[in-house]
Amino acid sequence: QVQLVESGGGSVQAGGSLRLSCTAATFWASVECMGWFRQAPGKEPEGVASVYSLGGETNYADSVKGRFTISRINANHTVFLQMNNLKPEDTATYYCAAETRSRRYCSAPTHEYIRRGQGTQVTVSS
Repeated sequence: QVQLVESGGGSVQAGGSLRLSCTAATFWASVECMGWFRQAPGKEPEGVASVYSLGGETNYADSVKGRFTISRINANHTVFLQMNNLKPEDTATYYCAAETRSRRYCSAPTHEYIRRGQGTQVTVSS
């Protein structure tokens, strides 16, 4: 069952930009926070960014601070990830995630959120 639908992945050269989008494919009574995580082949998932629905607090991994920006539209449970100055080490499958249980789960790593999408590939060449 598809829960979240991502789009916007692709291939770019180092220094380029991409914008990922994610929207809910089903209705949930509440979405406490949404975010993105990524996973490269042979590596553990890495939280990239998250945003709280109430208040809009954002959090970023140190590896993307200053380059990536997360934003959201609460009305339709949509979240975006603007990625600038991309580096080859950003290459990975990017997954959208959402937490619908309780706000207290939002402080957990993004890949532990209960809802997730199927992923979109981002490839950055040097």
